[in-house]
Amino acid sequence: MINQILQKKVSTWLMLAVILMVAFSCKKEDQAPEIPYVYVNFSLNPNGTQFINLNVVNGWETVTGGYNGIVIFRKAVNEFAAFERACPYDPRITGAQVRVEQSGITCACPVCGSKFILLDGTPFEGPSHYPLKQYTTIYDGSVLYVSN
Repeated sequence: MINQILQKKVSTWLMLAVILMVAFSCKKEDQAPEIPYVYVNFSLNPNGTQFINLNVVNGWETVTGGYNGIVIFRKAVNEFAAFERACPYDPRITGAQVRVEQSGITCACPVCGSKFILLDGTPFEGPSHYPLKQYTTIYDGSVLYVSN
C-alpha cells in the first residue's frame, strides 16, 4: 500500500517536472523587428485632384509620414488601407522601403526582395513572413483619416 502511494507521488512529480521542462524549453515565436513608433494622425480627400490615383478602386498613393512613408490603397469605394513603407523584415536598413509594383496591388522591398499584397499587407514572396505595419483608416464618404 505504501509502495503504491509512494509510486504515485514519484510519478506525479516526474510528470510535473517533464511538463515544466517542455513548457520552458519551447521558444517563443519570432517577433517582427520593431518599426520605430512615429505618431501618425492626418486626413486627406481621396476624391480630389491632389490624390487622383485614389479616385478609383485599387488605386494607391504614397505620402510622407510614419517611420519611412505611408502607402494608401483604395480597397473598395468606401474602404481604404494604409501601410508603413518600412519593410518589416528589417526596417532599419537604408533603402528598405516598399515600393508599389506595376500591378498596383502588390509592393516589394528592393533590399530583401519581400513582396506584399496591398489588400491586407500579407507577405507572399521573399524572406519576410511579417505583414506590413498597418495604420487605422476611417473614411466618412469625403475625408479619409489615417492614424495609429
